[in-house]
Amino acid sequence: MNRIEFHRLAELRLEEAKALLAARFPEGAYYLAGYAVERALKACIARKTQEHDFPDKKLVDKSYTHDVGKLIDAAGLSLLLSAAISENAGMEPNWNTVREWSEQSRYDLFDGSRAESMKEAQMLILAIESAHDGVLQWIKKHW
Repeated sequence: MNRIEFHRLAELRLEEAKALLAARFPEGAYYLAGYAVERALKACIARKTQEHDFPDKKLVDKSYTHDVGKLIDAAGLSLLLSAAISENAGMEPNWNTVREWSEQSRYDLFDGSRAESMKEAQMLILAIESAHDGVLQWIKKHW
């Protein structure tokens, strides 16, 4: 899988998540929205890989995860994320919302009312795609 494919998958997963949310399937929307961020971060990692270079084993091992916090580190974006949070007050709550996502959400059934479930998925999607302080918008600057 290459960087361009990761770009396409990140955008596709976000569109799929929005379609699921519109169809009132918040659990699936939440699950796929998180994968949009994961794919975007893997595009950043792929950008660091030079064609024909043998990959660093530590980077490879760190890259095979679904944990977005670990992927930020593997992509070398931790300090840049801290700076972005310092510069943009809206970035921190959005990052915190995204950071709570886990691939384990595929097994989750949201507790509470349908309206609460919809709101939780909607919050994640907004944290990802917000034009000014969305996590995906920030990642795209580095992919």
